[in-house]
Amino acid sequence: MISLDTFFDFVFSFTLYYPLFMAYLWMSGALIYYMHWEKKKNPVFDLPDTELPPVSILVPCHNEGDNARETIEYLLNQQYPHIEIIAINDASKDNTGEILVALSQEHDSVRVIHFEKNMGKAAAMNMGALASNSEYLVCIDGDAFLDKHAITQMIQHFIHGPRVGAVTGNPRIRTRSTLLGKIQVGEFSAIIGLIKRAQRTYGRVFTVSGVVSMFRKSALHRVGYWSTDMITDDIDISWKLQLDHWDIRYEPKALCWILMPETYTGLLRQRIRWAQGALKYS
Repeated sequence: MISLDTFFDFVFSFTLYYPLFMAYLWMSGALIYYMHWEKKKNPVFDLPDTELPPVSILVPCHNEGDNARETIEYLLNQQYPHIEIIAINDASKDNTGEILVALSQEHDSVRVIHFEKNMGKAAAMNMGALASNSEYLVCIDGDAFLDKHAITQMIQHFIHGPRVGAVTGNPRIRTRSTLLGKIQVGEFSAIIGLIKRAQRTYGRVFTVSGVVSMFRKSALHRVGYWSTDMITDDIDISWKLQLDHWDIRYEPKALCWILMPETYTGLLRQRIRWAQGALKYS
């Protein structure tokens, strides 16, 4: 039987050394990733336009009247020749639907799907995926701004990797008006980016980013698309793909500017939801 002193010594050692060990692991893995892949990579893919496959961008929107137009306009500025934008209005109670319809009338590449009742993000993406005309799908939140070269950066992983099922982008915080927002800027820019790079080096990115990722539709079809009964769609689809032996990659140059909670209550609710989503698969 283990004595109480031995037990407390173990707990103290674990609490002290485990974070140091993981920090060393993340930093060394991220450094290897940078030297082996990121440093050598060209900033813009140089395939001719005729060889680039079409891409569909899925934008689930629920009460995004304040952000929907700007989000779609950022997508229309993508430096990629063959895109269609499918916005899914998930029974919004504000003017989101009217804004999306107006955008579809202004731009031929924008299509809109309306839900009569709120079905959730997973159901919206499933509908968008089934309505899309492309093998490659970019999924982005209705309040995010996608960098104009992001699709070009992500698509090359699929072109050169037939077993790549998903590529996760690099979210950056654009809400910086409070101390909490500024802290999250450092968290996403340094810690999360560091972990994703290290995971890619070790051969297994644990989860895609829910706010911006690209998927191979045939891979999604094999695993049954997104589950509508899960708390976090990103963890769910990541592990379904990996259980079906698809590769998931991280692309640090695929930037996407996102909104994050700037109150402690909002941040706590978000992190609890993330933890609950992970526990569903544990």
